[in-house]
Amino acid sequence: MADVAEVLALLVRQEATVAVAESLTGGLIGAAFTSVPGASKAFRGGVISYATDLKHDLLGVPDELLRREGAVHPEVAAAMARGVARVCGAGYGLAVTGVAGPEPQDGKPVGRVYAAVHGPDGENSVRELTFEGSRERIRVRTVHEAVDLLAGVLKANKGEHSG
Repeated sequence: MADVAEVLALLVRQEATVAVAESLTGGLIGAAFTSVPGASKAFRGGVISYATDLKHDLLGVPDELLRREGAVHPEVAAAMARGVARVCGAGYGLAVTGVAGPEPQDGKPVGRVYAAVHGPDGENSVRELTFEGSRERIRVRTVHEAVDLLAGVLKANKGEHSG
C-alpha cells in the first residue's frame, strides 16, 4: 500500500498537482497530504462535499445523476474527481464518496465506498470498495485505499509498477 509521502514524491517528480473531493472522510485525505512537510509542492487543496447538494453546487456533479443514483455511485465519484481538479486547478482530482454508517444510504450498505481519480489526460479510474467494521475504520481504510488508487494511476502514467 502506498503512503502519502510516496504519492507526493511521485507528483513532484511528474511536476503534477492533486486536489481532493471528500464526502465520508470529511477532510481526512487532505489532512493526510498536508501532514507531510513540503506537501504544498503538489497538493492544491480540496472540497469537503458532505451534503449531496454540495456535490452538485461546488463540484458540478450532474443533478440528474444524483437524483437517479444517489450520492454513493461510481459515476458520482468520477464527477467529483473531475470537478475538484477543475475547481482547484489541479492536474489530478481524487474523490471519495460512500457510506460510513451507522445506517445505509441511497440503498447502499454501510461500508460501500467509491474512490476515483481524474487525470490530466481526462481519464477516470474508479475503485469500488467494501469495508466492514466501525465508522472510524471505514473512514480510515477509505483514506488508505484512495491514496493507493492515486499512486497506482501515477505509477501507470510513468510506466512504473504499483506494488
